[in-house]
Amino acid sequence: MADLTPLKQAVIDGNAKKVLAIVTEAIEAKVDPQSLLTDHMIPGMLAVGELMAEGEYFIPEVLRSAKAMNGALELVEPLLAGGQRETAGNVIMGSVFGDIHDIGKNLVSMLLKGNGFIVQDLGVNVPTEKFVEAAKAIDGPVIVGLSALITPVLDEMENVIKALESAGIRDRVRVMVGGAPVTEEYAESIGADGTASDAAAAVTMAKKLLA
Repeated sequence: MADLTPLKQAVIDGNAKKVLAIVTEAIEAKVDPQSLLTDHMIPGMLAVGELMAEGEYFIPEVLRSAKAMNGALELVEPLLAGGQRETAGNVIMGSVFGDIHDIGKNLVSMLLKGNGFIVQDLGVNVPTEKFVEAAKAIDGPVIVGLSALITPVLDEMENVIKALESAGIRDRVRVMVGGAPVTEEYAESIGADGTASDAAAAVTMAKKLLA
């Protein structure tokens, strides 16, 4: 039987080699893949989020942990596909049309995945229609996360919200907006459901929005 005790700490440490080794051994030993996620890997990423919120971890450490987690997810997710995967919810992420920056978006996406969300990352420079199509394709509540790092494209965030309203799905879509120029006042003014100061706070908000 694989010893899973060190798995959580390996995720916290961002030790990708150790995480992969433990997960590989566990899969070979027929350990329930859902248990690997919910009992060990996700608690590790939750701890990483807490360390970031406390100022103990910064972006390099969080990225390292998220990459270690996501490397193992590539092994675990195919095994969950046949069963009913427990999930914290569905999130669609993307940098709005006109913006090609993705570091912040990628960090939030990795932390969301690490905390049990199913994340569909549409990439950068995403047209409004693509956000709407992706949201339509998912049944039930979903979060659309809009990222922008440059002020000239901020209007695109409001365009996406208006398009979701026109499509008749705004009532089940929660919109999170983020990026350096985005303030709480701006988020409120365009009708978004919230913004967050950093990636860890974005995960907390996502949980609240889908609670």
